[in-house]
Amino acid sequence: MRLVFCGTPQFAVPTLEAVLAAGHEVALVVTQPDRPVGREQRLQAPPVKTTALAHNLPVTQPDKIKTNAEFRAQLEAIQPDAILVVAYGRIIPQWMLDLPRHGNINLHGSLLPKYRGAAPIQWAVAEGETVTGVTTMRLDAGLDTGPMLLAQAIPIGEEETAVDVYDNLAEVGAPLMVETLRRLAKGDLYPEPQNHTIATHAPILTRDDGNIDFARTAEQIHNRWRGFQPWPGAFTTLRGKKLIVHSVRAVGEHELYEPGTICVEGEALLVACARYTTLAIDEVQLEGKRRMPAAEFLRGFQIKTGERLGQ
Repeated sequence: MRLVFCGTPQFAVPTLEAVLAAGHEVALVVTQPDRPVGREQRLQAPPVKTTALAHNLPVTQPDKIKTNAEFRAQLEAIQPDAILVVAYGRIIPQWMLDLPRHGNINLHGSLLPKYRGAAPIQWAVAEGETVTGVTTMRLDAGLDTGPMLLAQAIPIGEEETAVDVYDNLAEVGAPLMVETLRRLAKGDLYPEPQNHTIATHAPILTRDDGNIDFARTAEQIHNRWRGFQPWPGAFTTLRGKKLIVHSVRAVGEHELYEPGTICVEGEALLVACARYTTLAIDEVQLEGKRRMPAAEFLRGFQIKTGERLGQ
């Protein structure tokens, strides 16, 4: 097929490479503009742009697409058979949806209709799902509401973070997109409407999502910590200062403590959570200090049983 590929982060790179390896013509790669990163705010190209240029593909990076007449003319001149959209980060306007004969094919990082929205991988992990996957779908004007094409499920390990699942889904999604295109070209792939009554939402993450709520169980807190890697992570407050939590485990039960209460047992930093569950915090970083193991933190700051986190 003659394709336009829209994508930005590393998640989209395996799909772009797989589509090229399968012999499709990528007439144009559309990605977001270079962004400043780091302390020096140097401009950095998105991973999809770097990959496209390595394959000598034409690249465009429009700031806006909905009312961009030049961009629209560029795509209309190409007359693609399909537009592939993989973590592009922009809402696709109606004129783009209507342009290709096979539509705009999206690779979404969940088993739709669960976890529609901007952060499906993070929320699936944060909610303690044991299985997730990728779905190819035909985009429509709604938020991930279009008809589904193919799906592939994968397990989520008990200790896997969103970073691990992100990488796994990127690799699984690439051949799924190739198979979707093969069957669309063959004419034996029929879109399946989503069951909107069982849909769930995966909103864009905010910094506040990383604020630990000890009214949740230890397992729930651990799952959210796994889901919110690398950002917003997990944090709370101690003695009026921010405490970043770099590593946690759910370790068992307690009997007497209010949620958020610290219990020091030898070199272990334990915290009481909801339903009498206990969270072990293994590595922390107090505001203005370096990150350190819990044992060193307990010694260095004279942490005592009965102190409260989150106050």
